[in-house]
Amino acid sequence: MSNYRSGDLSHYCASVFTAAGVAHERAHILAESMVHASLRGVESHGVSRTTIYLKRIAEGMINPNSELVIEQKSSSSALIDARNTIGQYASLKASELAAELASLHGIGCVGVRRSNHFGAASFYTIPLARRGFIAIAMSNAPTSMALWGAAKPYTGTNPLSYSVPAGKYEPVTLDMATSIVARGKIRRAWKQGETIPEGWAIDSDGNPTVDPEKALEGFVLPFGGVKGSAIALFIEILAGVLTGAAFGPSLGSMYNDFTKEQGLGHFFLAIDPGKFFPSDGFSRRMETMLEEIWALPASPGNERIFLPGEKEGLAEKERSLNGIPLEHDVEAELQDLGRRYEILFPKAIEN
Repeated sequence: MSNYRSGDLSHYCASVFTAAGVAHERAHILAESMVHASLRGVESHGVSRTTIYLKRIAEGMINPNSELVIEQKSSSSALIDARNTIGQYASLKASELAAELASLHGIGCVGVRRSNHFGAASFYTIPLARRGFIAIAMSNAPTSMALWGAAKPYTGTNPLSYSVPAGKYEPVTLDMATSIVARGKIRRAWKQGETIPEGWAIDSDGNPTVDPEKALEGFVLPFGGVKGSAIALFIEILAGVLTGAAFGPSLGSMYNDFTKEQGLGHFFLAIDPGKFFPSDGFSRRMETMLEEIWALPASPGNERIFLPGEKEGLAEKERSLNGIPLEHDVEAELQDLGRRYEILFPKAIEN
């Protein structure tokens, strides 16, 4: 396993996308979203996704340079037709619009329809939190998860992220799938020839399995049983039903369906705390809350209390300094892409 500088990987992936016909800004946003995930240790949504994005673009399943259309807009809400463009580009523009509306009216919510996979949801929430907004991002996903009590899948792993500014501290950030585990982690285990833990997934006949191939043919289960199922359904409603996007089994699969667009829906919410508290009142209250939590005694087996997103933030700092480690198969895939598009693959960091 070799380590690579995040800037080198971002530039390389963006160059590959540009060579494949993606407009400059969109290519860089797509690359940055993947490097963001890799920096935070979320390999399932990191640079390992480069090949599948390129494949969908090459086979006409993504229209990378189509223009976004704002179909509806009010003082605090908007609806965007992504017109099957790159999910990360549409989502970044939508989240920025939500922040713009929130800065004017206290709250902004923006829905997106006819989109594609949008990567790690925290790619949109963390920048807004660093600008002072409370931010929420969610998306529906291709059918792969059974709702509580159902024998067949209906929703996808439907990711959710929130990020809350915390004054002098880093934002409190959640980024999660509503399944017990993201399917990307199962796919990584399959590519590496590994088994998966019990309880992650069941096969197509509904039987528990530790075989990632059978898990990918079957479906995953919601975290927290009925509670996770209810949250996944709510995301499906906001991101899919409310936006006019496809939902449930009508969504296209990124990996397994090259006959139609994915048709995903996303939903973004931004809140300006300054409309609730004067000056920096919210920031001071958040600082107090975090300090009170960190001062609590740790339970047996834990050295300290970690807030949501803290461990990922520590990984990001470490990898920003020492580089992003790439598994050999991912490294080989990226090198193959470089040869195809005649782009020089970056050098690994020397130990």
